Amino acid sequence: MNISSSNITDNHPDIDRELSPLDAAGAVRWAVERHGTRLALALSLGIEDTLLIDLLAEAARAAQVRPRVFTLDTGRLPAESYELLERLRSRYALDIEVFVPAAPALEALYRHKGPLSFFNSIEDRKECCAIRKVEPLGRALRDASAWMVGLRRAQGPTRVAIERFVTDEEHGGILKISPLAHFSDEEMWALAKARDVLVHPLHGRGYPSIGCAPCTRAVAPGEPSRAGRWWWEDPEHKECGIHGKGGR
Repeated sequence: MNISSSNITDNHPDIDRELSPLDAAGAVRWAVERHGTRLALALSLGIEDTLLIDLLAEAARAAQVRPRVFTLDTGRLPAESYELLERLRSRYALDIEVFVPAAPALEALYRHKGPLSFFNSIEDRKECCAIRKVEPLGRALRDASAWMVGLRRAQGPTRVAIERFVTDEEHGGILKISPLAHFSDEEMWALAKARDVLVHPLHGRGYPSIGCAPCTRAVAPGEPSRAGRWWWEDPEHKECGIHGKGGR
């Protein structure tokens, strides 16, 4: 299959079916060849994304293009996340852009509700996420024609319907690509080990999902992978808003 086939458009209703023969590496190659410098990888520093940056760097070298890589620094990441970010900068010849919350909005939140408002209610928590993640993401995707994420169906009930290729209406109709959407935990870790990718230190301390330090904790054996994210909320609410309803 020619992964650069010109008869496949970003808004094709059956794009996931059309590209189904591609494995994860093939999906990344297709995205790099099709979108080039207007492709943006959202790097949240979990194992899914360190695996994707490895696949992206390989595809970028082969295609001789430089797609974008960015991360959202909420201002509350654990120290280990910043350390991993620097290790990724050193390993790969890709620039990593950092987007931070807009200072006026963050200052207003602190002034009116304090630094721990996210514990008050789901609405207050989502307001905090909107300031720290959703608005910076909008800036990060302003010039992108496609973005790539590490979403997987196995991550929890809010993500069970994820497809690899969807039109992201919330960001201007650009293409949203989840190359690992159908990967089980075992499949993902096997590929990461085979490629010797960098691993966030907190994964080895019981954190299968890693976000802001105050909102993330280790999980007990047998708990769902996102049980440690906003652990005071019901599972169906555990999204920050950057992936819309149901991770889409």
